[in-house]
Amino acid sequence: MHRLTLSLAFTVPLLAVQPATGGEFPVAVTSCGREIAFDAAPARAVAHGSNLVEIMLALGLEDRMLGYSGRIERVRAATDLFPAAAKLRPLQRDYPTLEMLLEEGADFYFAGWSYGMRVGGEVTPDTLGRYGIPVYELSESCIRLGQKNRPGFDYLFRDLENLAAIFGVPERAEALIADYRVRLDRVRARLAGKTDRPRVFVYDSGDKVPLTAGGYAMPQAIIDAAGGRNIAEDIESNWVRIDWETVAERNPQAVVIVDYGEVAAAEKIAFMKEHPAFAYIDAVRGDRFLVLGYDDLTPGPRNIHAVERLADFLHGE
Repeated sequence: MHRLTLSLAFTVPLLAVQPATGGEFPVAVTSCGREIAFDAAPARAVAHGSNLVEIMLALGLEDRMLGYSGRIERVRAATDLFPAAAKLRPLQRDYPTLEMLLEEGADFYFAGWSYGMRVGGEVTPDTLGRYGIPVYELSESCIRLGQKNRPGFDYLFRDLENLAAIFGVPERAEALIADYRVRLDRVRARLAGKTDRPRVFVYDSGDKVPLTAGGYAMPQAIIDAAGGRNIAEDIESNWVRIDWETVAERNPQAVVIVDYGEVAAAEKIAFMKEHPAFAYIDAVRGDRFLVLGYDDLTPGPRNIHAVERLADFLHGE
């Protein structure tokens, strides 16, 4: 079985850590169309999910974090790039409850729609706002509120800049974004002149009905930058369920396996390779499967490495 696994031969730029109150206050940022203002940097922040935790850690904000909610094992795995992840306190394994956030004394919540919040749920910007707890929403997730803007790396950069402003460390975002732009430009230069854009299917989960990345999910930006074409780019959603007939009709030339959850990546590959309905899909016939992690494909600092990996896989050298 041809299986590619995540290489860890990359680093996040080391930042000279400055006091987290070094920026100018008051400061205001926009989150999913809402303006939120801060007179001082939060001191007891909570983030939901490993990719949002990694955004905080990439900015060196661990000293401002009360802890996190979400899957503990994924945050602990982040120590390959962010050793400080080991010191963060898990507060709740699933989506946080309002009671927990209030009892813990949180003063800031970084989450997204379907990333720690549900429309009409118990924990939202409105419900937390009643208790003086501001919420910054992951930009990619604003699609769940009907805000349809195709994701690009400007989403990631905007989140980094806004969070850095909220915590008074704008120079940290500037350093990260400068490095990311250089790396993306390097990939763009390598792909210059290539006219083929292989068709890519992102296989997240599901056997009867697969969950994939639509045209408003972060993998859309990753696939575009890597010189591919997302077979679900016309679907106006971020993460969405489609039918296998559509996958077969669109005949992907490569499949990106999202490695997370109860079903192992190898099992997802075996399912596609052994199912007779997929025998004539180009990616299956050519054994073209690339395994990337959850944090590679959801908004966060590993997205740039995902572009580099996927570009190598699709176009080689």
